[in-house]
Amino acid sequence: MAYDITKMRNIGISAHIDSGKTTLTERILFYTNKIHAIHEVKGKDGVGATMDSMELERERGITIASAATNVSWKDHPINVIDTPGHVDFTIEVERALRVLDGAVLVLCSVGGVQSQSITVDRQLKRYNVPRLAFINKCDRSGANPFRVTDQLIEKLGHNAVMVQIPIGLEDKLAGVVDLITMKGIYFEGSNGEIIREDEIPSDLLDEATSRREMLLDALSMHSDELAESYLEGTETVEQVQSALRKATLSLDVTPVFMGSAYKNRGVQLLLDGVVNYLPDPSQIETNALDVSNNEAPVKIKHQPDAPAIALAFKLEESQYGQLTYIRIYQGTVKKGSELTNSRSGKRFKVGRLIRMHADSMEDITEAYAGDIVALFGIDCASGDTFTENGLNYTMTTMYVPEPVISLAISPVDKKSSDNMSKALNRFSKEDPTFRSFVDPESNETIIKGMGELHLDVYIERMRREYKVDLETGMPQVAYRETVSTEARFDYTHKKQSGGAGQYGRVAGILEPNAESDYEFVDNIKGGVIPNEYIPSCDKGFKACLTKGKVIGFPIVGIKVSIDDGTFHPVDSSDVAFQMAAIGGFWQAFEKAKPQILEPIMKVSVEGPSEFQGNILGSINQRRGIIISTSEEANFTRVEAEVPLSEMFGYSTVLRSLTQGKAEFTMEFLKYSKVPTNVAEQLKKEHLEKDKKTETKKK
Repeated sequence: MAYDITKMRNIGISAHIDSGKTTLTERILFYTNKIHAIHEVKGKDGVGATMDSMELERERGITIASAATNVSWKDHPINVIDTPGHVDFTIEVERALRVLDGAVLVLCSVGGVQSQSITVDRQLKRYNVPRLAFINKCDRSGANPFRVTDQLIEKLGHNAVMVQIPIGLEDKLAGVVDLITMKGIYFEGSNGEIIREDEIPSDLLDEATSRREMLLDALSMHSDELAESYLEGTETVEQVQSALRKATLSLDVTPVFMGSAYKNRGVQLLLDGVVNYLPDPSQIETNALDVSNNEAPVKIKHQPDAPAIALAFKLEESQYGQLTYIRIYQGTVKKGSELTNSRSGKRFKVGRLIRMHADSMEDITEAYAGDIVALFGIDCASGDTFTENGLNYTMTTMYVPEPVISLAISPVDKKSSDNMSKALNRFSKEDPTFRSFVDPESNETIIKGMGELHLDVYIERMRREYKVDLETGMPQVAYRETVSTEARFDYTHKKQSGGAGQYGRVAGILEPNAESDYEFVDNIKGGVIPNEYIPSCDKGFKACLTKGKVIGFPIVGIKVSIDDGTFHPVDSSDVAFQMAAIGGFWQAFEKAKPQILEPIMKVSVEGPSEFQGNILGSINQRRGIIISTSEEANFTRVEAEVPLSEMFGYSTVLRSLTQGKAEFTMEFLKYSKVPTNVAEQLKKEHLEKDKKTETKKK
């Protein structure tokens, strides 16, 4: 297929967990002839969905890593990225969105807009991604795509317009009415591959006419040509499509498609929608940052003959070595060409260039601006930018949330220990929200992540993929320490024990700071501390932040100002002022009423209304604050704020309280002060831990 950037589409499929997006992707692969048989998620045939290539994904029926694949629909190459739905894998969603030009927001026609849909939609908004909505599962009992469209407007603030209405619902779903062509569309054949156009069923004609009017009213706002023709009653299909494309690209309108991926209804029309209404890469304005010019933004030229700029957005370890997924923003990447990693400055040669199809691949010789491909054997980290011809550009840094939970792990033997370090090295390169380090005091390996499931999946992957036999500790919450009031310090560091002495005196104020984690202010007048030692004071204060004195967690939200000091012409040094600053900091920290902060999660629980009392009770028992409850069609949704430390094991508790019928999602919201009784308990535990460490050392 000849290269034409205007025909290319890069789309993501974003949705709430269990809304059927992997099933939808499977149908897309089938209808675009990438696969020749349909397999289901958790299918009875034991094969699993094609995009869920990881063993663990197939077993649990969820998508963990996003898999990219290239398909072609009506002469348009489409790169599809299947993104995970669970909030613990948010970084995968964020990364996918960073490199996409358009998205399909999949919603369940029974569950409607759920809490995770709101999170996903917020992520799409953050990257200004134009989107189509696909209301899936219209074959399910209780399906109501009209209600879901209203929720798109009310809850997500979209200007959602239906471009289809269903012909029948639940088990009577036969097809859809296309409101643009005003035809009934039916999907026949064993896999719905034969599309039959027919007249609109007479009982749906009034509804279809009224909905079409709503669609044209909405679009007339965005096209004078259509508005004029609409008034005269002479609007054409092309005019409507052109106005809809324009309004979708400007994020003013979200076209709503519908069907049932599982029952093979409506997927081909959604693919038509992707081609007709989502942007090609050249229609998205993208900027790179010029590192040589103070990170000034530079507009990307979507041309194949310009110097190449590509972003590595995902790393994956395969049986043949490390695979790096890249999105080419500008120029052409050829096999054998030389690129530079703008972060490390290292140059490398492009060995194998691959176009990915879930877990299989196709070798190619070149790829152009707008394309998503993969490279083999490149040493880099996720988020690196590759450039050509000496360009020193970097793509904008991706938003990376801080991990909120940690866990100690220890391998049982030497072999496991070696394999574990290989696994940790790989996982931390692939996933910036997963981190690992060795605690210098306990000598334990600690892993950090975004939730219990997040860490659970990595531990399981270590066991399966790297044959690591390991023991895990209890999950630990990432607490923080801060101060609640201001306090002065005045500290002199003096040491004279033969040879050169050390002398430095630092005085100032330590106070709470809501604006940032740490701020240093130099109010020294008259050179009482020489300029060369001011950075030493800053360094000393910063050294104290890594571990607080209350329970040993990092200190945040403070401001330190220095306004007085003394030096000695011979004995003062960088080290002496660092020591003075450290002494001063701890002197004031004790007086500034330190507090412990804990991560508070935004929790959303959804389940049948008969269990509402149990759900509310379980939240209250966990120091939770109920923010809202809503009830719809015998289904209750409870939104609450709950400390993370209280949420361990909640999925098991919720299952037993609701006979397995309720589910919950949670994401980090803020840090908040812990109650006094909890603070006392944490201090006690910290003291005991310290005692144990001391005993071990002896």
